[in-house]
Amino acid sequence: MIHVGLTGWGDHPSLYNQSTVANKKLVDYSKHFPIVELDSTFYAIQSKKVMDKWTEETPANFQFMVKAYQGITGHQRGKLPYDTEEEMFSLFKLSMTSFAESRKLAMVLVQFPPWFDCQKENVDHIRYVQEQLQPLPIAVEFRHQSWYSPAYRQKTLDFLKSLNIIHVVCDEPQVGDGSVPLVPIATDPKVLLRLHGRNGKGWVNTMKDNQTWRKVRYLYDYNEKELQGMREIVNTLQQQAQDVFVIFNNNSGQHAAKNAKQFASLVNIEYGQPLTKQLDLFEEDQ
Repeated sequence: MIHVGLTGWGDHPSLYNQSTVANKKLVDYSKHFPIVELDSTFYAIQSKKVMDKWTEETPANFQFMVKAYQGITGHQRGKLPYDTEEEMFSLFKLSMTSFAESRKLAMVLVQFPPWFDCQKENVDHIRYVQEQLQPLPIAVEFRHQSWYSPAYRQKTLDFLKSLNIIHVVCDEPQVGDGSVPLVPIATDPKVLLRLHGRNGKGWVNTMKDNQTWRKVRYLYDYNEKELQGMREIVNTLQQQAQDVFVIFNNNSGQHAAKNAKQFASLVNIEYGQPLTKQLDLFEEDQ
C-alpha cells in the first residue's frame, strides 16, 4: 500500500480553511493526507499531553512518522538537558504512548547527521539506539555517502535488515559526502521514501550558512517527468515491501503539498479535498 504525505502540517497554507487557527491546522491537514512527518520532536521531546492531543485530533487511520530527538541522533550540541541518556530515551518512548496504543505510529525516523559516517563506532551506535527504542519501529536515514559506497552498500542494507530497521530511501541533490544516492531497497515490510528536492546549489550553501537553510535547502518544485520517475521508484519498492510511505520535504517554497497531490494522482490515489478551495458564495459578509 502507498501512503503519501508531507513534512509537518504547519507550513502548507493551501491546505487550510481561511478561518483555521494555528492549533487546528493538523485537523485541516488530516483531511488531505493520511500521514505526516512530525519534526517538532527532533528539537524537543514533546509532552505526553501534547501527543495525546494530536492523537485525538486525527482520524483513526492516520499515521505519524516521528522524527527522533536530536540527542538520540547525535545532532545535539553541548550537554543533554537530561541527567542520563536512559532518562532521555525513557521520556521519548513515554511521549509515543498514545501514538503506539492507537496504532498511529508508523515509525520513529532516526536521521543521522552528515558527519555520521560508516565506521564501527557508528554501526554500534545504531545497534544501541535500536535496543533503547524497542519495541518502537525505527527507520534510519543516512546523510553520509560512505554507507552506500561500493565496499559497504550491501553490508549496510544487510545490517538494517538483520535488526528489522526500516530503510529510508532519499531523493536529494548529489553534491558530495553530505548527500546520499537514491537506493530503492526495502529492508523491512515498511519502507520510507523522503523527497528533499534537487536544489544542489541551495543544498551546498546551507552547509555553510546555517541561518538560511529553511529558505533555500528544500526550495524545489518537482516537474511532471520527475514525479513520473518517482512513481517508478515506488513501484520498485512496492515489490519489496507491504507499505511504502512517501514524504515530500521540498517545502522551502511551499511546493510540497502541490507535488504530493500530483504524485498521489499519478499512483491513482485520491486524497481528501482539492488544494484550491472555492469561497463560500453564501457566507455572510463580515
